[in-house]
Amino acid sequence: MAKTRTTLKKLDPVWSQIVSEAREAVAAEPLLGGLVHACILHHETLEDALAYRIAQKLASPEMSEQLIREIADDAYAADPMLSEAARADIAAVYDRDPACHRYIQPLLYFKGFQAIQSHRVSNWLWREGRKDLAYFFQMRMSEQFSVDIHPACRIGKGVFLDHAHSLVFGETATIGDNVSILHDVTLGGTGKEDEDRHPKIGDGVLIGAGAKVLGNIHIGACSRVAAGSVVLNDVPRCTTVAGVPAKVVGEAGCSQPSISMNQLIGARPSES
Repeated sequence: MAKTRTTLKKLDPVWSQIVSEAREAVAAEPLLGGLVHACILHHETLEDALAYRIAQKLASPEMSEQLIREIADDAYAADPMLSEAARADIAAVYDRDPACHRYIQPLLYFKGFQAIQSHRVSNWLWREGRKDLAYFFQMRMSEQFSVDIHPACRIGKGVFLDHAHSLVFGETATIGDNVSILHDVTLGGTGKEDEDRHPKIGDGVLIGAGAKVLGNIHIGACSRVAAGSVVLNDVPRCTTVAGVPAKVVGEAGCSQPSISMNQLIGARPSES
């Protein structure tokens, strides 16, 4: 007797959790059924759901939702790193944001997560040489989310944009893995110089609200930038800087500031 072959779907615990939470959400609040079905339950994969959500947010009379969705679909099909980063970003929001209690929240409601996924598609377009289309994505992100990230800006995985209002990241800025950035942060230049002119943010860095990090400087891994600081010089790894202009005021206080989210100077978190 011939053996029957079965094809198993690739295991995806993040997407499985989102689908489970979506069904619970519809049961608890039927009035949200249309939104939840359209954004999650009508899709087979997280990539499909992300492409749909990005298209919903960025569509305008100048470019239809269908066109933007096709562009996002192409990006996810061409670059698996976009999918990996999206899952890491969802986990980062869930782990670090006390206001996030379910995996569906970033996908449905949090503009920081939505903005960074939109940027990842924009960055893919930029790397593919489709720069005018990438600029269109940047424009719509700025209009919709109040988040202005140049398409060339390189962003790592597991990045958390908390509240994500009035963010500006320049063309040659880079952001490492597992970074947390609060609202009203600028990663900018210091004048009209061309070429490499924006900050390089190391892995595990925490940048407080209202901080301005300016120029081609390096922010060392696992360091903290206090709220309201203006950083004009390199920051050593595992330190805390504060002030205008910012100066080293102590150690970072823990091994992973971006995960602990502790922003008190001189206070050590309960977990390192």
